[in-house]
Amino acid sequence: MSYGIVVASHVEDIARGVANLAQQAAKDVPITFAGGTDDGGIGSSMTKISAAIDANGADELLAFYDLGSAKMNLDMAVELADKPVHVYDVALVEGAYSAATLAGAGLDLAGIEAQLAPLKIK
Repeated sequence: MSYGIVVASHVEDIARGVANLAQQAAKDVPITFAGGTDDGGIGSSMTKISAAIDANGADELLAFYDLGSAKMNLDMAVELADKPVHVYDVALVEGAYSAATLAGAGLDLAGIEAQLAPLKIK
């Protein structure tokens, strides 16, 4: 089973930056991102998030987001995805980075989720 990371942010530069940071720590883990609205503004896009899910070559995805409407659009995109996507309510940078590093080290989903638990946003 291969795990990949999807990052969704309201700002394209943030999404790209988090993905780049995580990719540095986990070079073999597929990481895709979606940021901003369809017209390049600040916000989120279900279309962009769906494209990031589809473009990720992993068998199963771990998805991270920054704000509420990104979560809403991510949840809608997950419903249309043809592979399992797990959405985590954790700190964006720390969560995506940790998950990528752990996936790269070969941990299974339960092991990754155990490490993400302390990062949960309440």
